[in-house]
Amino acid sequence: MQAVVHLQLFTGKAIAPYLPDLARLRIEVFRDFPYLYDGSLGYEVDYLQTYSQAAESLFVVAFAGETVVGVATGVPLSEEEEAFKRPFHQHTLNPDAIFYFGESVLLGPYRGQGIGARFLQEREMYARALGRFSHTAFCAVERPDNHPCRPPNYKPLDNFWGRRGYVKFPALATTYVWKDLDEDKPSPKPMTFWLKKLK
Repeated sequence: MQAVVHLQLFTGKAIAPYLPDLARLRIEVFRDFPYLYDGSLGYEVDYLQTYSQAAESLFVVAFAGETVVGVATGVPLSEEEEAFKRPFHQHTLNPDAIFYFGESVLLGPYRGQGIGARFLQEREMYARALGRFSHTAFCAVERPDNHPCRPPNYKPLDNFWGRRGYVKFPALATTYVWKDLDEDKPSPKPMTFWLKKLK
């Protein structure tokens, strides 16, 4: 019998004991299409530590019993890398008014239970509580429909995001570098932002 999933929220450095679990989770989930990410545990821990150093970062962790099965992260966009802030500067949008959602990853057996929606809701509530953000935002990788690694049954999450108030802004685009499973070396991947106005 599958354990009941519960969510627990952590901010800043309080996430430190779970960083190795979150790193392994990111590697496992992001190997699938559309990310096809060939990650390493060391890099992932370092990446997550940069989030944990931000005092207002949020980690929404999904536990099945005591096992970490999912995580969603968020941080003020002003704390993010320049690659993610640049598109907003270029379109005269203030990064200081944006709360940015990082990853949202969940192991396959636990999908379809409303946890992904909860990940969005918890981060939105947190951003509202901070009281200075006009929007939440995230970015998603763009892959062509004819990509050779695209599974026949693949369904993009565009409708899921749209039903929850997120709008895709193709003009807000950036690139991020990582190594695909079938690549010899890292290469830049196109990313497009989705935004939601907080009420």
